[in-house]
Amino acid sequence: MENNREFIISTDTNSDLPFSFIDENNINLMGLGYTMDGVTRFSDDRTIDPHDFYERMRAGSMPTTMQINPEQAEKSFEALVTQGFDVLHIAFSSGLSGSYNSAEMGAAEVRERYPEANVVVIDSLSASLGQGLMVYYAVQLKKAGKSLEETAAWIESHRQNFLHYFTVEDLNHLYRGGRVSKATAVFGTMLGIKPVMYVDAEGHLVPMGKVRGRKQSMLDLINRMGPKMEGMDNEIVFISHGDALDEAKFCAEEIKKKYKIKNFLFNYIAPTIGAHSGPGTIAIFFLGKDRTEGK
Repeated sequence: MENNREFIISTDTNSDLPFSFIDENNINLMGLGYTMDGVTRFSDDRTIDPHDFYERMRAGSMPTTMQINPEQAEKSFEALVTQGFDVLHIAFSSGLSGSYNSAEMGAAEVRERYPEANVVVIDSLSASLGQGLMVYYAVQLKKAGKSLEETAAWIESHRQNFLHYFTVEDLNHLYRGGRVSKATAVFGTMLGIKPVMYVDAEGHLVPMGKVRGRKQSMLDLINRMGPKMEGMDNEIVFISHGDALDEAKFCAEEIKKKYKIKNFLFNYIAPTIGAHSGPGTIAIFFLGKDRTEGK
């Protein structure tokens, strides 16, 4: 049932959106945590230096991560509801984390205590700036005067149009996370093989090919974009990176030349995803026809 309460768009730090965008659009942000070298921090801590995080990984530090918990989500939603707001929360993919389930559990508690409030939690089936791109479009819909219900309906009906293409520099981080076998990591590293991957319809990371050489892996991602973008209006492409801004900008220039797209947003991959993907990861996010195969 629709009401006249203003709504706040909410997400978590695995959306990898710049804090400037979060602030400009009054987005509620929940921080996922990580532990590195015996110290636990949360990714909404603005004093974190992402370059330092990746340098530590390059030096051998192995961070561990933690998801949003229900109490954290409940507290965050309740703070908004008691100020008179409804909430639309776009959560990190349930295919990669329990953070969506935790957010829904927290929302259920708040809905029970405050029946006049509408707290909607959407499983983005997305990650990094793919999730961030979804938040971006939710913001545009809100600015256009759409209601919470209308915005949520659009996001849910277009989830499969948010495409994620990425490649990593070091296969061993994917091996640690169970994404590739030890043999693949060892021989791939020896031969300079770079996997190209995507996020599938269920929000899982899935290999879609492998290429020899770093530059070729990035060009392969860009070439794969073309058939998927046909008939889609991509006003902006988001690119996240594991401390590899120059290569992210190289990708943007190639996309600009090949597809005439003019607008890009760049940001670091936050520690809670970067812990698994590693330094040097490049990820490209855009609107496409579907998430099948990524080919």
